[in-house]
Amino acid sequence: MSRLAVVCGGSRGIGKAVSRLLAERGCRLAVLSRNQDAAQAAVASLHGADHMAFSCDISKEQEVQKTFETIQKTCGNISYLVNAAGINRDALLLRTKPEDMVALLHTNLLGSMLTCRAALRSMMHTQGAAIVNIGSVVGLKGNAGQCVYSATKAGLEGFTRSLAKEVASRNIRVNLLAPGFIHTDMTAGLKEDDGARFIPLGRFGKPEEVAQAVLFLLESPYVTGQVLVVDGGLQLAM
Repeated sequence: MSRLAVVCGGSRGIGKAVSRLLAERGCRLAVLSRNQDAAQAAVASLHGADHMAFSCDISKEQEVQKTFETIQKTCGNISYLVNAAGINRDALLLRTKPEDMVALLHTNLLGSMLTCRAALRSMMHTQGAAIVNIGSVVGLKGNAGQCVYSATKAGLEGFTRSLAKEVASRNIRVNLLAPGFIHTDMTAGLKEDDGARFIPLGRFGKPEEVAQAVLFLLESPYVTGQVLVVDGGLQLAM
């Protein structure tokens, strides 16, 4: 029987690329997005059948719990969870509104905590279950104008390492992937020529290249509690 993979934020960017790659590898997908139409459109583009789309705001506990209960009832036990949902509101700290701080924390950090908690009981009944949380290179190094965003991604690293310790005895692996500049909606306003001169490989990455790294972490049976950086060498220049 094919593995069931839940991809949060699976309707665009890195999450969409992950969904496509996992579908090509024979997984059944449960694609989560705040927008039901976007989730359904993403599912319609996937290879194979038996994929499902769900509307879910991962920052809201009741929505997460209800969605994951429905997934388990209709699709079975979860093998893979990828937390790719995230938002970014760049601003200097002095100009950051408290409501923006709350939104970033709730989506980027609390959301992943809630989805992991909701998925764990199901994953305990699956051999080789794995979670990949999508962080960011700025969560490791920091970046001016992204204090709150960086804090949410740094918090996600601590959460990932701690959860990896908690569930290792259940044979559930938890890892973090930290992308650099990737062609997504979040970087649409950036000029690649300006940013790429700081990247040793000389270009922004593609969502499909990040997806390949996610697949590696999902399928590597002896890797847990790790941070894998996919940034074209950006950290070397920071």
